[in-house]
Amino acid sequence: MHIVITRPKEESLHLIENLIRLGHTVTHLPVIKIEKLETEKINLLNYQAVIFTSSNAIKFMNIERFNSKIKCFCVGKATELTARQVGFINTNTSEGTVDSLVELIMRTLDSKSGKLLYLSSEFISKDLDKDLIKSGYSVDRISNYTSLPVDEVDKKTLDFFEKKPPDVIFIYSSKSAKNLFNLINKYSLLNVVTQSNLMCISEKVLLVLKQIKWKKVFVFSPGEEEFLLNKIR
Repeated sequence: MHIVITRPKEESLHLIENLIRLGHTVTHLPVIKIEKLETEKINLLNYQAVIFTSSNAIKFMNIERFNSKIKCFCVGKATELTARQVGFINTNTSEGTVDSLVELIMRTLDSKSGKLLYLSSEFISKDLDKDLIKSGYSVDRISNYTSLPVDEVDKKTLDFFEKKPPDVIFIYSSKSAKNLFNLINKYSLLNVVTQSNLMCISEKVLLVLKQIKWKKVFVFSPGEEEFLLNKIR
């Protein structure tokens, strides 16, 4: 199958390698680009745990005092691997959604044992920090990166889409969905993508692209990508 991955490369490299290993043709078409936001220095000794929902938040950490033993909560194995690569040794991961990460944190952390630090994008699809605060936790959220739209697609990719329309397109955020929609219109790709199956990370993300008549649409959780491909063979 011809599969399109729209996440930035740092977050999708492992998935792309697996899909190619399984014999699929993969086009990497990032529809957003990541940029660092300046933040004040962070002292991890002030927190009982740190939370990451993206590898980008780890990449752009501005740490004054690092604590390798701090409890570290991540969404997905790829984010956890990045955390361990920079020196965190006490990592925990939820394979799936932000909701499953919130449940993991609530099962394993005492809300009265200290503050939590949530490093995130400027734009998030789920208010993890607010959910934890409602449950009695004290959470500092610091946004240390942002996402900007990609507004150009190279001619080689466009020609390949015309020659071999994607069988599957994966979308991971509402912002990515909006920008994909803009690119489809800009490059007159409607006839191409109506031959594609759309995979969205949530119903909220799916709403942005529902006005296009896709072959089929699916909602998935991170880690299910390879499994879902079996449903559309």
